[in-house]
Amino acid sequence: MKIGLQVPSFTWPGGDAAIGPTLARIAETADAAGFDSLWVMDHFYQIRGVGKPDEPMLEGWTALGYMAAHSKKATLGLMVGGVHYREAGLWAKAATTLDVLSGGRAYLGIGAAWNEEESHGLGFPMPPLGVRFEMLEETLRICHEMWKEERGSQAAFEGKHYQATRLLNSPQSISKPHPKILIGGGGEQKTLRLVAKYADACNIFGGPDQLTHKFAVLRERCAEVGRPFEEIERTNLQSVDLGRETAAQVVDRFGGLARVGVQHVVFNLANAWDARNIEAIGRDVIPAVHAIAPQEI
Repeated sequence: MKIGLQVPSFTWPGGDAAIGPTLARIAETADAAGFDSLWVMDHFYQIRGVGKPDEPMLEGWTALGYMAAHSKKATLGLMVGGVHYREAGLWAKAATTLDVLSGGRAYLGIGAAWNEEESHGLGFPMPPLGVRFEMLEETLRICHEMWKEERGSQAAFEGKHYQATRLLNSPQSISKPHPKILIGGGGEQKTLRLVAKYADACNIFGGPDQLTHKFAVLRERCAEVGRPFEEIERTNLQSVDLGRETAAQVVDRFGGLARVGVQHVVFNLANAWDARNIEAIGRDVIPAVHAIAPQEI
């Protein structure tokens, strides 16, 4: 079972001036501790459940590029990108840039988004959800075209929301056939259909019972498009606080996720700014989790 660290908050000791050095230390320590992946959210205001809107928040792709320079092995991605924050071609170009500069360690994490407060606050158009799903599918189609062959597609793209005359992508991604596309969300009629058709990974919230159901639906969606279910990496987002549970309890909880088919567990770590917490995960959790074989479902 793979294990990933998400950094959802930049409210750390030392204030704004300490954000850069602290993030560098987190990336370096987590990479050395054996984390398989590193993630940040794609938000511009802090989100409910994590903090107040005016708490520090970094732009995601820029933060990932910085983290790539302070890591060597872990893959990197947005958990997950909001489709309406960037034009379609920029999604492929940004993920390719991260992939090239990191030596082939990028994910393209993307979804239909939800945060109206930050969208309206910063002037991003916020179309209705159904329109955002249309934009998401067209973006995924454009990304696949841009990741074709040596330099992308030479054909024009005519969609409802995006039009492009030449989907050139130079340099091309290091990852082959392209950086993994991860779609976030568990909607059964739209999101999981897009996962089956276009993605290499999914991120679905919830515990074992919900995941069991969602993975069964995803298997159905894969069958509908003739896609092997086993091609989709199944990830889940959790939270860990070593002040509230022991390392053994964390391993047991993650084992329960593996038994319903989770292959890659990503979590927010309380007080990640303190390297001792990351080191404790590396010492007491990661070896045990890496030894867990996700259940075939």
